[in-house]
Order: sequence, then structure tokens, then C-alpha cells
Amino acid sequence: MRVAFAGLGVMGYPMAGYLSKAGHEVTVYNRTAAKAERWCQEFSGVSAESPGAAAASAEIAFCCVGNDDDVRAVLLGDNGVLGSIGANCVIVDHTTASAEVAREVAVAAAEKEVAFLDAPLSGGQVGAENGQLTIMVGGDEPIFKRVEPIMDCYAKAITQIGPVGAGQLAKMVNQICIAGLVQGLSEGLHFAKRSNLDVPKVMQAISKGAAQSWQMENRWETMAENEFEFGFAVEWMRKDLGIALDEAKRNGATLDMTKVVDQYYADVQKMGGSRWDTSSLIARLEKSD
Repeated sequence: MRVAFAGLGVMGYPMAGYLSKAGHEVTVYNRTAAKAERWCQEFSGVSAESPGAAAASAEIAFCCVGNDDDVRAVLLGDNGVLGSIGANCVIVDHTTASAEVAREVAVAAAEKEVAFLDAPLSGGQVGAENGQLTIMVGGDEPIFKRVEPIMDCYAKAITQIGPVGAGQLAKMVNQICIAGLVQGLSEGLHFAKRSNLDVPKVMQAISKGAAQSWQMENRWETMAENEFEFGFAVEWMRKDLGIALDEAKRNGATLDMTKVVDQYYADVQKMGGSRWDTSSLIARLEKSD
């Protein structure tokens, strides 16, 4: 298919690459043009000077940018995707953003007979690079079924959650759960160290039981060694948790632990860890060790 991809960050760059390797005709746009040029040298495709130019001949336009304001700029702004994409085409937003902006874009798209899916991702940079992302989708089922085989190029699991906005709400659930799990793992490791236990043996003993989690399997070793210069950045997690906390004010959900962990991440930022992996929550517990 003819597809556009706007946003070649740590996630979008390899995702667009998988679309190209699958044989789709890909036109990319990135705010920093040099990165788009580098992508074109690595993969088969062309670059455009604006999101609108990239989407002009596309059947599906994908977007993966930073936040609500970026989504509005790329999709709804001057020279944006919606100003150029044709009727009966589809916009898919992979940005982790608010459900509110998803619904806003969907309304604007419908006025031009363009379909819209909000489709935030889980799996991080490694998942994007390995084509093993989990995608949570909001939107109409016929549109989802139309786009699902294309998204499958870079996914291991794709689930339609509900109507537009439901994908973003599901991603909020994902981040709420991760925040609590990482804090629990941080405290457990901290406790094991203070108890002079053999940490690898403890992890071996508990990682196959009820305490098992992706975070435990993939992060305990680096956490024990205070290695955080990789992965999903604290500042990104705080952005995501902020979106969830804002939504909770609207829907009445009680997110006591999420509020606490968000402030713990603020402590990590004060330690200079804005770009550290989210597993760096343990650093605030051990800063005086």
C-alpha cells in the first residue's frame, strides 16, 4: 500500500522501516529533515517536506510523535496530514497522547470523510526495533480490520479495545500498572540488599512465582548494578502518568499509588535522571547508600 509515516523517533524510525521492508510504498516526514534523509538511505522510500506532503498520496498515514500538541501540529496544523490526505483514507496515531486529542482528531477527520484510529504502543525502543510491539487500538472495527495487517509488520499483538479514545485509555492502564510494578521491584531489591541476601538467588527463587513480571525478568540485574542509561526515559513516563492523572480527574478514578510514584520519578529527575530508564526508581532509595 501507499503509506505515510510522520515522526522518526526511536519508535517511528524502525516501525517505518518494517513497513518498507514489507514492500509498502513509504513516504516519511520528520521535523529534523536529516533523520528522514538517513532513513531513506537505510530503507526503500522517500521523504517529504511536511506531514501534508507525505500524506498527499497515501492510503494510510501513520503518526508517532511526542505529545498532544505534536499530534495537533502534525495532523491538524498548517501543512498537516488532514489537509492533504484523500477521502476514505485512514489516519493512525501511534503517539501516547490523551483520549481527548484522539476524539478531537477523529471528529476533524470525519468531516473530511477520513477514518481515524488511536493506536498507542507498548514495548519500547527494543520492541520497535525487533518488530514486537503491543498495540492498543481505538476506532471502528471495519477500519481496524483494514489496517491491522499493515500494523502487523511491526507488532506481536494488536487488540481493538473499543471506540476512538479507548486505545489511549488502555495505554494509560498499561503505564499505571508499570509504575506500581517498578516501585515494588525497586523496594524488593532494596530490601534484599539491606538484608545482605544473595540478590541473584532471590530473583531466581521468586521470578518464577507470583511475583514474576516483565520488569523483574528484564530489569532486576541492571537495577541491582545501578545501570540506567538506556530504555524508556523517566521524563517520558512522567508525561504518560500525567495524562493518566488528568484523565482520572475526569472519570473519577482513584490513582493514589500513581500519584506517589509520579512524585518519586520527580525525585529521580532532581537527581539528574530525566533520561534514565524507568527502572531508576531504585536510585532514589539507594542514593545515600
